[in-house]
Amino acid sequence: MTKVWISGENTIDVKAADGINAVHLTVDDKEIVVSGGQTILEAVARLPGIGTIPALCYHPAVKPYGACRICTVEVSEDGGSKFRFVAACLYPVKEGLIVKTNTEKVRKLRKGIIELLLTRCPNVKRIQELAEEYGVEKPRFVLGDQDCILCGLCVRACHEIMGKSAINLVNRGIYREVAAPFYAYELGEECIGCGDCAFVCPTGAIEMGPDGKPILPKVKIPFAEIEAMMKQETVATS
Repeated sequence: MTKVWISGENTIDVKAADGINAVHLTVDDKEIVVSGGQTILEAVARLPGIGTIPALCYHPAVKPYGACRICTVEVSEDGGSKFRFVAACLYPVKEGLIVKTNTEKVRKLRKGIIELLLTRCPNVKRIQELAEEYGVEKPRFVLGDQDCILCGLCVRACHEIMGKSAINLVNRGIYREVAAPFYAYELGEECIGCGDCAFVCPTGAIEMGPDGKPILPKVKIPFAEIEAMMKQETVATS
């Protein structure tokens, strides 16, 4: 008989059984047993009170993507001798795995990511909540005015759930955004107006328009800040 945790407060005794795809692992000093074939994030999400793993780009209806990295945890596969960072939404559960979800190192890493997200999207409620939880008061960088965190959930919902390609992520760097085919902001006939993209959006950046089709967020390029940076670089190199 093995005592395992089924929530943050309750344990049960489990007998060993052959032929069952059960994986034993430890999460924040609590031994748990879960079915194989799932990720750390999926396993912990089914056990309330065990582990602290926030996530922005994850949704159970689509394949994990690992864009936001807020779900980063520490794992060890050698009994706790060495730990490394992994994305919990992508990393599969393994026999004997040790997972730490809320260490000082993990919180510090998440805090840095949240600071960057708050810099990009200072007015998004979900980002503000995470910033308060992790002690991010004021970003050290010039604030942006975006609503989209580029998690890709809307695109994956359109592709994987509806089997359409009405939207996609285009461009790179500060110009990256969600757009329709041929770089259009207005969606064409490929969009059936299902609203899945708006439903899965974690920040509310996509809203449904009066025509029954989603209104895509437009990237707001900080031209003034870019020009100022370019002038500083010119002065420094001259």
